[in-house]
Amino acid sequence: MRKPEVFDKELQELAEFAKVISHPARLAILKYLAETKSCISGDISDQLPLSRTTVSQHLKELRDMGLIHGEIDGLKINYCLCCPKINEHLERLDNFFNKIKSAEVSCCE
Repeated sequence: MRKPEVFDKELQELAEFAKVISHPARLAILKYLAETKSCISGDISDQLPLSRTTVSQHLKELRDMGLIHGEIDGLKINYCLCCPKINEHLERLDNFFNKIKSAEVSCCE
Protein backbone atom coordinates (compact mmCIF):
# COMPACT_ATOMS: atom_id res chain seq x y z
CA MET A 1 0.00 0.00 0.00
CA ARG A 2 1.41 3.35 -1.05
CA LYS A 3 0.66 6.43 1.01
CA PRO A 4 2.91 9.20 -0.28
CA GLU A 5 0.59 11.85 1.14
CA VAL A 6 1.66 10.97 4.69
CA PHE A 7 5.14 12.34 3.90
CA ASP A 8 6.01 16.00 3.64
CA LYS A 9 5.99 17.74 0.27
CA GLU A 10 9.78 17.92 0.04
CA LEU A 11 10.15 14.15 0.40
CA GLN A 12 7.36 13.56 -2.10
CA GLU A 13 9.03 15.82 -4.67
CA LEU A 14 12.42 14.22 -4.08
CA ALA A 15 10.91 10.75 -4.53
CA GLU A 16 9.15 11.81 -7.74
CA PHE A 17 12.44 13.19 -9.15
CA ALA A 18 14.23 9.98 -8.19
CA LYS A 19 11.50 7.94 -9.84
CA VAL A 20 11.77 9.90 -13.09
CA ILE A 21 15.55 9.65 -13.33
CA SER A 22 15.61 6.01 -12.23
CA HIS A 23 15.14 4.66 -15.75
CA PRO A 24 18.26 4.18 -17.93
CA ALA A 25 16.42 5.37 -21.06
CA ARG A 26 15.61 8.69 -19.39
CA LEU A 27 19.19 9.05 -18.24
CA ALA A 28 20.34 8.29 -21.80
CA ILE A 29 18.05 11.01 -23.15
CA LEU A 30 19.38 13.55 -20.65
CA LYS A 31 22.96 12.50 -21.42
CA TYR A 32 22.37 12.77 -25.17
CA LEU A 33 20.85 16.25 -24.86
CA ALA A 34 23.75 17.35 -22.65
CA GLU A 35 26.39 15.96 -25.01
CA THR A 36 24.92 17.69 -28.05
CA LYS A 37 25.15 21.04 -26.23
CA SER A 38 22.15 22.33 -28.16
CA CYS A 39 18.47 21.78 -28.68
CA ILE A 40 17.68 18.73 -30.76
CA SER A 41 15.28 18.93 -33.63
CA GLY A 42 14.07 15.63 -34.91
CA ASP A 43 13.70 12.15 -33.64
CA ILE A 44 15.65 11.28 -30.51
CA SER A 45 14.60 7.66 -30.96
CA ASP A 46 17.20 7.43 -33.75
CA GLN A 47 19.81 7.70 -30.98
CA LEU A 48 18.35 5.06 -28.65
CA PRO A 49 17.74 1.33 -29.03
CA LEU A 50 14.03 1.79 -28.31
CA SER A 51 10.88 2.26 -30.35
CA ARG A 52 9.58 5.75 -31.04
CA THR A 53 6.56 5.09 -28.86
CA THR A 54 8.73 4.08 -25.91
CA VAL A 55 11.03 7.08 -26.36
CA SER A 56 7.98 9.36 -26.53
CA GLN A 57 6.75 7.99 -23.21
CA HIS A 58 10.13 8.66 -21.60
CA LEU A 59 10.26 12.16 -23.09
CA LYS A 60 6.84 12.83 -21.59
CA GLU A 61 8.04 11.80 -18.12
CA LEU A 62 11.06 14.11 -18.43
CA ARG A 63 8.86 16.97 -19.70
CA ASP A 64 6.31 16.48 -16.94
CA MET A 65 9.08 16.73 -14.35
CA GLY A 66 10.36 19.89 -16.06
CA LEU A 67 13.79 18.44 -16.86
CA ILE A 68 13.38 19.03 -20.59
CA HIS A 69 11.06 21.04 -22.73
CA GLY A 70 9.95 20.55 -26.27
CA GLU A 71 8.73 23.18 -28.67
CA ILE A 72 6.84 22.28 -31.79
CA ASP A 73 8.53 23.51 -34.96
CA GLY A 74 6.42 22.45 -37.90
CA LEU A 75 6.38 18.67 -37.96
CA LYS A 76 9.29 18.35 -35.54
CA ILE A 77 9.80 19.05 -31.87
CA ASN A 78 12.91 20.81 -30.59
CA TYR A 79 14.00 19.26 -27.29
CA CYS A 80 16.20 21.11 -24.82
CA LEU A 81 17.44 20.54 -21.31
CA CYS A 82 15.87 22.77 -18.69
CA CYS A 83 19.05 23.36 -16.70
CA PRO A 84 17.58 25.64 -14.01
CA LYS A 85 14.99 22.99 -13.11
CA ILE A 86 17.60 20.21 -13.22
CA ASN A 87 19.85 22.22 -10.92
CA GLU A 88 16.95 22.84 -8.55
CA HIS A 89 16.26 19.12 -8.25
CA LEU A 90 19.95 18.27 -7.89
CA GLU A 91 20.32 20.83 -5.11
CA ARG A 92 17.41 19.23 -3.23
CA LEU A 93 19.01 15.81 -3.71
CA ASP A 94 22.39 17.10 -2.49
CA ASN A 95 20.80 18.72 0.57
CA PHE A 96 19.00 15.51 1.43
CA PHE A 97 22.07 13.31 1.12
CA ASN A 98 24.36 15.81 2.86
CA LYS A 99 22.14 15.38 5.93
CA ILE A 100 22.39 11.61 5.59
CA LYS A 101 26.17 11.69 5.12
CA SER A 102 26.62 13.84 8.21
CA ALA A 103 24.82 11.35 10.48
CA GLU A 104 26.91 10.36 13.45
CA VAL A 105 25.82 6.73 13.37
CA SER A 106 27.15 4.10 11.00
CA CYS A 107 26.85 0.34 11.28
CA CYS A 108 29.14 -0.39 8.29
CA GLU A 109 32.49 0.17 9.97
